[in-house]
Amino acid sequence: MKYFLIAGEASGDLHAARLMKALKAKDHQAKFRFIGGDEMSAVSNGRFRHFSTLAYMGFIPVICHLRTILRGMAECRREIETWRPDAVILVDYPGFNMKMARHVARKALCPVYYYIAPKVWAWKEHRVKALRRDVDHLYLILPFETDFFVKKHGLQATYVGNPTRDEIDEYLQTHPRRSPRRGLVALLPGSRQQEIKDNLSRMVKAAQAVDQERQTAHPGQPRLHLVVAAAPSVPRELYENVLRRGGVAANDAEIVYGETWRILSEAETAMVTSGTATLETALFGVPQVVCYHVAAGPFVSLLRKWLLHVPFVSLVNLICGREAVRELVAGDMTPQTLRDGLAEILPGGHKREAVLAGYAELETKIGQPGAPDRCAEDIINKLNARSTTKD
Repeated sequence: MKYFLIAGEASGDLHAARLMKALKAKDHQAKFRFIGGDEMSAVSNGRFRHFSTLAYMGFIPVICHLRTILRGMAECRREIETWRPDAVILVDYPGFNMKMARHVARKALCPVYYYIAPKVWAWKEHRVKALRRDVDHLYLILPFETDFFVKKHGLQATYVGNPTRDEIDEYLQTHPRRSPRRGLVALLPGSRQQEIKDNLSRMVKAAQAVDQERQTAHPGQPRLHLVVAAAPSVPRELYENVLRRGGVAANDAEIVYGETWRILSEAETAMVTSGTATLETALFGVPQVVCYHVAAGPFVSLLRKWLLHVPFVSLVNLICGREAVRELVAGDMTPQTLRDGLAEILPGGHKREAVLAGYAELETKIGQPGAPDRCAEDIINKLNARSTTKD
């Protein structure tokens, strides 16, 4: 069968590539066309466009590149119509993908399947109407999404497991866990330059305060060692400037590119901005504080209940359904709260074991690895059933 996939950023490229591998394993005649990146290109030579030519985020970048984006959408629509796939498979990237779903559904070209559903449970719930109209089946990767999409809104949706668990389990097979390095604090401050400046500077100050208290209470013990998981598109100078302004000595910090999972596999604790990184940190068993600075934080905190439809921002807490890890967001993120949050999860801290117990609960709720395989099998079964019905 012929599959047209669209992934719009690096994580989607990785998830889509693994889904393509699963489809190939179950459908030996599988052919692919796709918008994606290097991971998908390693599975098939059917790349139509690299996602980087269309991946613009934020109001200003989108406006500045609007002509490019619209041209890419038009070319994608024409390619789907010309190639005539048996299925279009969308992977996250809702701003682009939901428009493609509308076009394919309107023209009745083929079924539309959505792997990694848009997070409309957090905001833009009105998009559910478009999903119901344009998408034949949703494949969910967060266990609580079933209640939202199926029970609340009656959509055709299936929880298949979380692909991040598959990817980390595979990584750990070739990189077995070792004992954590004493005092290693992983810092994951985000991927955009402004959020890195805001978050990393506060993470550093908190770590310094805790380190000073530890040295005062127990002179001679190892210093905290900060390791920054650097985003590939962000220059080293930005990280160095933040650390320098924070007074961090060169031997007390590292800036490491492309090895986030190695850092997490060695860390004792972590400070992490919200996002998939919070789930990755949990699956590596590293106690964490989730923190995200927002300008005018106290005001944003007041508006939060109107801006967000969920009680938490971290995937760990959303999956557990409770605050398993401490969240310090907007007005709650202050030097004092961040210092306290880090101190309480270091070895000997009074909340460390409770966080680890929460991680065990999270793994149970996520379930076993195999998300790409389950998704691929269900898509193929549905396509075979359609073919049988037509015959």
